[in-house]
Amino acid sequence: MTEVHVEGLISACSAIGAGIAVCSGIGPGIGQGIAAGYGAQAVGRNPGAKGDIMSTMLLGQAVAETTGLYGLVVALLLMFVKPFGK
Repeated sequence: MTEVHVEGLISACSAIGAGIAVCSGIGPGIGQGIAAGYGAQAVGRNPGAKGDIMSTMLLGQAVAETTGLYGLVVALLLMFVKPFGK
């Protein structure tokens, strides 16, 4: 293979890998939606504990979001950092 073909292959594989990495945002989105739904349900049952429920829910959502952010960082690295390029 010539060097032009190798660079094209690396670019194509980086783009495919970035697309797969961005798909890691699906899980946190579903998890946060479920957490928000259960949080609203809990506040509806016990309005006096709204502060505790909301703080726990937001902390859980922040932890869940980190996996989506890691996927985004990996995708950006794959798209814009050329490890083998000149």
